[in-house]
Amino acid sequence: MLGLMLGRAGYQVVAAANGKEALGRLGEADVVLCDIRMPEMDGLAFLDALPEGAPPVVMMSAYGTVDTALQAMRRGAYDYVSKPFKSDEIVLTLRKLEEREQLLTERGRLAVENARLAERTGEPVEGFVGRSPPVLDVLRILSRVAPHDTTVLLTGESGTGKEVLARALHQLSRRRDGPWVAVNCAAIPESLLEGELFGYNRGAFTGAVSAHPGLFEQADGGTLFLDEIGDLPSALQSKLLRVLEDGAVRRLGSRAPQRVDVRIVAASAQPLTPPRFREDLFYRLAVVHLQLPPLRERPEDIPLLVEHLVGAQSRRLRLPSPQVAEEVMRVLVGHPWPGNVRQLENAIERALLVCDGEAIRVEDLPRELMGALNSPAPPSEADLSIPRQTALLERSLILRALAQHGGNKAAASRSLELSYKALLYKIRDYGIEA
Repeated sequence: MLGLMLGRAGYQVVAAANGKEALGRLGEADVVLCDIRMPEMDGLAFLDALPEGAPPVVMMSAYGTVDTALQAMRRGAYDYVSKPFKSDEIVLTLRKLEEREQLLTERGRLAVENARLAERTGEPVEGFVGRSPPVLDVLRILSRVAPHDTTVLLTGESGTGKEVLARALHQLSRRRDGPWVAVNCAAIPESLLEGELFGYNRGAFTGAVSAHPGLFEQADGGTLFLDEIGDLPSALQSKLLRVLEDGAVRRLGSRAPQRVDVRIVAASAQPLTPPRFREDLFYRLAVVHLQLPPLRERPEDIPLLVEHLVGAQSRRLRLPSPQVAEEVMRVLVGHPWPGNVRQLENAIERALLVCDGEAIRVEDLPRELMGALNSPAPPSEADLSIPRQTALLERSLILRALAQHGGNKAAASRSLELSYKALLYKIRDYGIEA
């Protein structure tokens, strides 16, 4: 009966009379449907006898209990179906299994790409997952550039993985044993940024009670990552250009320059165009310019990213690694992801924390993925509270600014005419997922 049912659905079926016979015919099948109660060898014994590399197995039984299903899954079964079942139910199970196998095949292809990259550079790029042509182009260029001290500029929307690639450039270079120093140029007040970058001597200004080596000196022999380089004040852009040309820094309060051996990797989520950004500095930074694609332009990478993130986050949170329901994957692939991979990572972490541990379902996803747009309910016309109405307006404006700038908080803070730190506090206070 099952053979006829699956034959009509387009499958080729090979039948075996019992478990022992089936063990000798595993090479003829891509998937095995196996009963629990069988002569000579029952289904659980069949699972125990499967050799390594055997096809995935779906167990079936009319006498099953929850305990039996759990035993089957622990012994390696892919799924468990209770009889009697409808034809579309078993076909749906097989199609889900096909999608899983395709995903594993794609993951294997990505592993091959990383292995080829490792042959050229000595190590694969960790954490930058994808198989789309734009991603593979970025990895190909990175593998060729990494061993050299060339300055690299990484551009792309917030959350596309610029810092991940910057770290990879360091790890794949001859400087990998040297220091890795990262600074967000938008997160440090302008009045302090010069001293942080170039250092200062004792007495250089009020409060300088001792000498302080700048980030260039701290990164000597290694890599300095300048994130959000577009927020660097114009006066410091001139000094940075001089450092890149001379290979030397001068502390505040010092007349003597000090040579530094530092590779510069810069990143920006905003266009680096005049007059806000010096054109000569742009060309000096962009010796190699890598433009990272937003996640919405590579939706074919989302299933691979989801599998990678579920595994990584489960290990980090010490939680079981659940399955991802088919309807969940459809929602994830169809979402525009203004916050890119970082937003996807946050959504997966949230789902892992609230799911039942066996499967991530649609109700486990953040509300904004379901079209709620993370916005509050419209205020009542009878509510005349100025504090409450002001808070609603502030929250709405912050959400609009974050969406307009692709989740880039530094750019949003400028549009809102708020300090970066004030925006972070309001994001926290209003419970905005950004």
